[in-house]
Amino acid sequence: MTSPARISRLLFTSAILLLAARASAQNATPAPPAPATGPYKIINSDKVGGAGSFDYVYADSDGRRLYIPRANRVDVYDLDSLAPLGNISNTPRVHGAAVDPKSGHGFCSSNPVVMWDTKTLATIKTIPVEGSPDGILFEPATERVYILSHSSPNVTAIDATSGHIVGTVELGGAPDQAASDGKGHVYIDLEDKDAIAVVDANALKLTGTYDISSQGGGPGGLAMDTKNGILFAACHDPQNMVVVNAADGKILAALPIGSSTDGATFNQNTLEAFSSQGDGTLTIIKENSPTDFAVEQNLKTKTGAKTLTLDSKTGNIYLITADRAPRPTAAPPATPASNTTVATTPPSNTTVATATPPPSPPPGGGRRGGRGGAMVPNSFTILVVGKGA
Repeated sequence: MTSPARISRLLFTSAILLLAARASAQNATPAPPAPATGPYKIINSDKVGGAGSFDYVYADSDGRRLYIPRANRVDVYDLDSLAPLGNISNTPRVHGAAVDPKSGHGFCSSNPVVMWDTKTLATIKTIPVEGSPDGILFEPATERVYILSHSSPNVTAIDATSGHIVGTVELGGAPDQAASDGKGHVYIDLEDKDAIAVVDANALKLTGTYDISSQGGGPGGLAMDTKNGILFAACHDPQNMVVVNAADGKILAALPIGSSTDGATFNQNTLEAFSSQGDGTLTIIKENSPTDFAVEQNLKTKTGAKTLTLDSKTGNIYLITADRAPRPTAAPPATPASNTTVATTPPSNTTVATATPPPSPPPGGGRRGGRGGAMVPNSFTILVVGKGA
């Protein structure tokens, strides 16, 4: 049996150790901030102008073309020179674009979906779909285009050669961006469920859902290291890049990114993941090994540049944005004159009119986390990020 004196000594020692641990935690050196400098920089900034809202941007690395949806059309640029090449018109409320390099057919997420010839930019056909098209993905293993919708059906799969609808998939949540492993699996982030859906590309069937809410919420971008089977989900709250094992959904890491992310991509040649943010930053994460990840750089880009695309041949990243006018401020309420009697309680038989609140200010281009008011005319800009010389 332990004596009272020994118990007192043990309690005293425990208290000292607890106080020392607390002092050590308070004086601990905070984690170093993510590096602002690194190998990447803005190597080109082209103010191409033009009217119309914008959302996703898409690089066709094989065809050397850059596709940018602009409200009711898709503008096309030379991927190397950024010279304008034309556009695909009559694309109502278009959000994104994708290309099948084998068939030479392009598609955009609109309703109807427009299918075009990538060499001539001539429309081949239009494809009516259900839901509200937003994101888009070309899946190479099945040569199908996935049209993503926040409303049901969440996925509409289209044969990239014929343009026929193959089927639909319900995901149980609102998809934002998708990635394919090229081996028959498609992964789709669910922004409203803090999760990643797993789809069998051949059967067009949901086979699982990975919960990532413990490390990141509201995923707005998804990219994949297809060689090592690793997913990178760019999240809003907390602002993390959540790294996930694609085989079992195990979270491998969670690294800080900027605010208002709306896109992610992965460079298989350099093993780097990228997240673009509306706060005007591009976060680059280096995969040192399949179990070791670190923030390599936080590059200052431009406010509103929150979607991106990768040119897999050059390794360059393309972002899009525009200048915004200041949001109008609401006028202060009128102050009654000092000699005016203000009625505070209406008579019981009086009908009181309820004022209609002013409309919400317009978003700052694209989705989520808009900044500023209306787009400044002809300020639309393409940014090219690369390692340069």
